[in-house]
Amino acid sequence: MLSNGPPAVSFLYVVFVILAGLYRVVGGIISPVGDGYGKQGLVASKHRLAMARLALQSSDWVSVDDWESQQPDWTETVVTMRYHYARLAAQNCCNKGPPTTSDVPQLKLLCGADFMDSFKAPGLWTHEHIEEVVGHFGLVCVSRGSLQPDRAIHESDLLSKHRRSIFLVREWVHNEISATEIRRALRRGHSVKYLLPDSVIEYIKEHKLYTQDSEMKNKDIKLRPLTKQAIQD
Repeated sequence: MLSNGPPAVSFLYVVFVILAGLYRVVGGIISPVGDGYGKQGLVASKHRLAMARLALQSSDWVSVDDWESQQPDWTETVVTMRYHYARLAAQNCCNKGPPTTSDVPQLKLLCGADFMDSFKAPGLWTHEHIEEVVGHFGLVCVSRGSLQPDRAIHESDLLSKHRRSIFLVREWVHNEISATEIRRALRRGHSVKYLLPDSVIEYIKEHKLYTQDSEMKNKDIKLRPLTKQAIQD
């Protein structure tokens, strides 16, 4: 699950280096969104961070970062990417701009095919932010079930313009597990054994997360990206 596991909502950023003209993944960063995002049923960031860390205890390449979740207001994806890239650049003693050379590890947003449709949602993204996320940083987009990102790219002039910055990954073994379905199962008291690490399941039970009551949180609140964009306009 790329961005919506029961620690929803998070993004996974992947870090690449270029060796002999080929990309090699050297790291990943899970960045849970802040509580101000306003999505219905969104549990507190402290719980999402804790669950992500439990789930990744055995990983030697994916880390959890709390910077985005600790900001006083919801933070645009591009702002979070700038922050993480600046850290990478500082660690490698390089300039703190968008990645332009093979000397610097490159940061890309890893997403599922369904994420591509968010670029078309009115008021959710600005044109400039799409340009920077896709054009300067780049995407790694994984097919999801019957959804294929090729069509989204074809139907968007902006995405087509930056096609070379979008890396498509086709999942030949389909995995229909979704965070939405897992949260639904939890609300209904169904077992999610083998779908989540046991440590995460125990944490959810201990803190009584993903219940019928918790699903009502933010029920009548607009997503912060929509209200923030309206204020800026």
